[in-house]
Amino acid sequence: MSILVISTSLNPGSRSRVMARQSVADLQAAGVQTDWLDLQETPLRMCDGGAAYGDPALPGVKQQIINATGIIMAVPIYTFDVNAAAKNLIEMTGRDCWTEHVVGFICAAGGQGSYMSVMQLANSLMLDFRTFIVPRFVYATKEATEGDLVVDGDVKQRITQLSMEVVKVSTALRG
Repeated sequence: MSILVISTSLNPGSRSRVMARQSVADLQAAGVQTDWLDLQETPLRMCDGGAAYGDPALPGVKQQIINATGIIMAVPIYTFDVNAAAKNLIEMTGRDCWTEHVVGFICAAGGQGSYMSVMQLANSLMLDFRTFIVPRFVYATKEATEGDLVVDGDVKQRITQLSMEVVKVSTALRG
């Protein structure tokens, strides 16, 4: 069993990355093998339907996703949707990587009004690739983090719950 935690934010001061790191810490504390993919450390070319698929980083990224038992995607919310880098990751990796995987979401947003923003991406994954979406997701605003720490106890608990739920569902589906 290996859970892949993906940080999709390209912002150096990313709050979603802070929450993703909390998820990794929770999983490791529970003895779960984790893998880490940070799109800031491993940038992908923007999908153009052609030459971008020759990106030298792409085979390694695809293999990380394929090898994962479950996936937690940490995404920032911009203009009522997940960031372009998260959508690009899915476009670049496609069906071979996402079909029948278990995916949970951690979302960082500027305000409370965008809490349903992840649903468009979740629906796309479910309908296009038959991805299993964990119905519990974390949505937090800027008050939840300070520097490199999750300081909101409720958000921290919800990250732990999500992380363990991804493990539970992934284990059940993989038998």
